[in-house]
Amino acid sequence: MKRALAQTATLTAALLAAGAEALPDRKALAQTADRPAVENPPQADHPYVGLWVTEDGRIRHELLPNDRYVEARGNREKAYQGRYRVTGNHIDYWDDTGFTADGVFIDGVLHHAGMILHRRR
Repeated sequence: MKRALAQTATLTAALLAAGAEALPDRKALAQTADRPAVENPPQADHPYVGLWVTEDGRIRHELLPNDRYVEARGNREKAYQGRYRVTGNHIDYWDDTGFTADGVFIDGVLHHAGMILHRRR
């Protein structure tokens, strides 16, 4: 705890010395620290970019070509959004609120959090 406070104080002093007018909130800093850097975002022609939907249409994941996703649930078109990274057939999600999740693509089907989503073209 003392180390974290010392790091925060050092960061604050450095930002103020550099002329920063406002400091980011701690929650935003913590969320950013948990997010890995994206080296090569997926391209528009990546096989997993596009819309993935549960059979009943209630859950919809749109994987965008800029490494972002938007999840719709029922009538909520932007229930969750954030970034994602695909490594092989594995997908990791980082919601903008700090929530993380993952899934796997098996035979053209996305398995995520107990749900099965199919590609919709």
